[in-house]
Order: sequence, then C-alpha cells, then structure tokens
Amino acid sequence: MARFARLFPTAPIGAYLIALVVGVALPLLVFGAFLMLQLEEHERDMLSSNTAEDAQMIARAVDRELQDMATTLRLLVSSPELESGDLRAFHERTRSSLRSTKLFVIVADRDGQLRLNTRVPFYTPLGKTANMPALESMLRSGLTEASSMFRGTTSGKWVFNVAMPLSEKTNASGAAMIITQDAEDLQKLLSVDGLPDGWSAAVLDGSGQVVTSVGAAKMAEGARFPSETLRLMTGFRGTIEDVDGAGKQMYGYAQITGWAWKTVVWGPIASAQENIISTWRQLVAGGIVFLAIAMVVAYLVAWQLRIPIRQIADMAERIGKGEIVSPVETKITEANQIAVALSNASFDRSQAEDRIHLILHELVHRTKNILTLVQAMMRQLARKDTPMDEFQRAISTRLQGLGKSIEALAEEQWGGVPMHRVVEIHMSTFAEAADRVQIQGEDFVLKAGAVQNLGLVLHELATNSVKYGALSVPHGTVRISWSDIAEETVSDADGESSGVNLLLVWEESGGPTVKPPTRTGFGTTIIKRHATAAFSGTVDIDFRPGGLVWRMTVPRANLERPDASEGLRDVPL
Repeated sequence: MARFARLFPTAPIGAYLIALVVGVALPLLVFGAFLMLQLEEHERDMLSSNTAEDAQMIARAVDRELQDMATTLRLLVSSPELESGDLRAFHERTRSSLRSTKLFVIVADRDGQLRLNTRVPFYTPLGKTANMPALESMLRSGLTEASSMFRGTTSGKWVFNVAMPLSEKTNASGAAMIITQDAEDLQKLLSVDGLPDGWSAAVLDGSGQVVTSVGAAKMAEGARFPSETLRLMTGFRGTIEDVDGAGKQMYGYAQITGWAWKTVVWGPIASAQENIISTWRQLVAGGIVFLAIAMVVAYLVAWQLRIPIRQIADMAERIGKGEIVSPVETKITEANQIAVALSNASFDRSQAEDRIHLILHELVHRTKNILTLVQAMMRQLARKDTPMDEFQRAISTRLQGLGKSIEALAEEQWGGVPMHRVVEIHMSTFAEAADRVQIQGEDFVLKAGAVQNLGLVLHELATNSVKYGALSVPHGTVRISWSDIAEETVSDADGESSGVNLLLVWEESGGPTVKPPTRTGFGTTIIKRHATAAFSGTVDIDFRPGGLVWRMTVPRANLERPDASEGLRDVPL
C-alpha cells in the first residue's frame, strides 16, 4: 500500500477531491457514451431494416398495379370483337369499359404501327409507337412486359406500357395489345407519411429512369437515378449507405417481383436518427454541466476542509511551542474531535512537563541527599578499625537497600509508595528470612521522603536481626506492625494541629538472648537518631532478652502522602 501511495504527487486536498470527482464522473460518462453508441448502432440496424421494408411495401403496391394491368390485358385479348377483326366495335366497348379508369388500350402491328388507341376516337390517324424497343423486346420474349418510361406521342406525357403479344386468332387485328398509363398516376401508390422527415421514395423502370417520385428529394418523371448508386443495389432487396457526401444517406431498395422495375426509399440518416442525436447532445451537454458542477462542489468542499485543517495545524504549532490551546469550532465533526483531542493533549503535555520538571528537581534533590547519606555512612564506618572487606560489605548492603527505595519511587514517578510494599521490598533483600517476617497494619501511601528514610531504617533493623537477632536462627520471627494511637494531636511550629500519631513497632521473638550493646555503631545511629530526626518522632529501643523491640511514635502526617503535593523533608545524618 505504501508503494502504491508513492505514485500520488503532493498536492492540495482540492486537487485530490477534483481528481476524485473526475475519476468517478468520467467513467460514468464514458459508460453512458458507450451505451449511446450501442443504442445508435441498434437504431441504425432498425433504420436499415425499416427502410428496406418500406421499399418492399411500395414494391408490392406497384406490383399489384402492374398485375391488374396485365389481368386487364388478358381479359381484353379474348374479346370476340378482336377475334373477328372488328376493331371499331372493340375500340368502342373497351373505351366505354375503361372510362372510369386512367388506363388506355393500344393495338399495334409488329412494325410499331398503331391500329387503335382508346385515348382518341377510332378514326383518328395514328402513327407508330414511341417506344419501339419495348415492343420488340416483348415480341421476342412472348411474355407480358412493362416498358420503360417514355413520352407518349399522342398524350405528350410521360407514360409507361404493359404489353402482351396477341395470339394467332387475333393476329389479323395486330401483333400486340398494349395498356398504357400516365406515370403521374402511380403517385397514389407512394406515400411519405411513414417515412422520417426529409426522406423520399421513387419507382424506377428497368433502365433506371424515375417513373414517379415523392418526398423532399422528389425527382422528375423520366429523370435518371444516379447510376453509381444503382450499381450498388444488388439482390432482391436491401439497403446501402452513401457516406461520401456532406450528409450521410441511406437507400432502401426492393425489386418488383416478375418485372424489371424496382422501388427505392432514401434520405439523410441524421433526420431518421434525430432523437438519438438529440439524446447524444443532451448527454454531452448534461455530462459537461454535471462535471462542472461536481468540480465546483469539490472545490467548495475542499475549501471547507482546508479551513479546519489550517486551524488544527495552527493548534499543533502552538502545542509544539509549549502553549495550552483551546479547541476550535469547525463545521466538521471529525475535525472538532481532533481539535478537542489536541487541546486535551496540550493540557496533558503541560502537566507532564510540570511533572517532569518536578521529578527532575526531586531527582537532583534526592541525589544530593543520597550522596550526603553515603558520605555519612562512609565516615561513620571509617571511624572504626573496620577491615576493608567488612567495610565494603557494609557499604554495599546499605546502598542496595537505598537503591530499592529509589527504584520503587522511580516506578511511581516519585509520587509515593504504599507502606506494605516498602516493607516487602526491604525484607525481600534477605530472601532466606523473608517468610518469617509478619506484617500487620492498614496500608497507606508513604511520602517520597518517608519511603527513602523508612527504607533505610528497616534495612538496618533487618540487617541487625539477620546478623545477631531473631532472623539469625531458623525459628526466629519478626513482626512489623503499625497503628494509629489515641487521638492525640501534635502541633507544628505555628501551633496548628498536624493530625494523629502513628506507632510503628519492630518486634523480634524466638531468637538468641539479647544483650544491650556495649557501644553505639552506625546501625544504632540509623535506627534511632536518623529515624527521630527524619520523622520528627520519638524512638524507643528495648533490648529484651526474648527479642529486640523497636518502637517509633511519629505524626502520621509526616509519613502519609496527602492528596495535594507537599514538600519533602530529608534529614542528614
């Protein structure tokens, strides 16, 4: 994770929030664009299919029209008037039958000479057909065929023919019967109502001429449809796209079954996909607006975050200078929690620094006192003719006891040590006799100075007992007890009450017979004079034959640590 974090540069929080917005919004916009592309492709496929289907529907309508014309021809060729060669009677009856339609019947010879034309009276002089190639093609194939577009000689309009060869029975009347219709009459078969805006439809003859056309790009009758586009229209039906022009075009085409004609539907792809293009525009515009709004919001949020961060940084700098700071109020809950934590930390740090200063002061003070005490011990022992090894042992054991008191105080940060623990610490030095020491008394916390001085006294008592007293024999015991004595008060220098007295007793039993010492040594000095001076109390030593009894009566306040900090008293030897 740390290696991955190295890839990110150092930048303001606003840059990271904006990057986060872009990182979240951009994939969504890309995914939306992908979906739109998929939708556009689907719409393009649907448009292609619908365009081909529209061309097929027009082709079916034109096919029905041509089939109706061919059916009319089949009915007319079996007319008895035609078989008998009575063209005048045939002309009158056919003209009367087709009066309600826009169809006209022509009978022509092989050379194209017209024998009759129901468009004009029977006796009207007629010339040759204007579309001789279509007549020749029909006579060669012997099939009913639809001609290409041409301008009629009689009507002067663009017309088309459906021609059928006459049988041998009617050959005397002519070689072919033709039914003709104006090209403009086919417009009724075309409609752009179902097509997209701007699209067109057309019917093309076999030569590629426009028979009729409707729509925005309507082409005139007889106009040539683009040949390069027609060459691409292969197969029975389908679609092609022209993408070379300014506007992309789609063409749907369908061959009219049984005829050489085809129908074409075409128009700009953009107009057919106007909805999808509009959606595209809305997506792009909306995405840009959304991204811009999100970036503005990210910037505002970053600005809102920057203020409490700077306030908290200012708090940290002031804490570094040792100041006690109050928490700042911000709009962010977590930042408020950090501010409160920093404020508490500044207060705790101040207290800790004060405590460290006090401890350092006490340490210097204690060190001086310890050195003074050590010097006193060395002077006391040096006054005698003590051998060097005994001198070293005496110094070593006393320093060891003093070190245990200091160690206990250090663990409690010079705040005092419980009475029970002080006794146990110094008795544990004499491991072989520690289980024969009984402790009685309600526990309380000793002052720092009392721990050191009382430890020195207890160590001397224990050392003396191990050497000469009850702890020097296997069955000897020591009882250490303390208790408050009668509610007597002790007045201090100002005459005010300083509290009740405490009686501390060291009582030995089961040891060798005790004899009073003939001389006063360093140990006696510690347990009597030093104890009296250190605790402002009285010490009584009873050398009873059954065991030493040491009693110290002292104001409890001189031993017990009060709730509030007080000065510590050290008395030199």
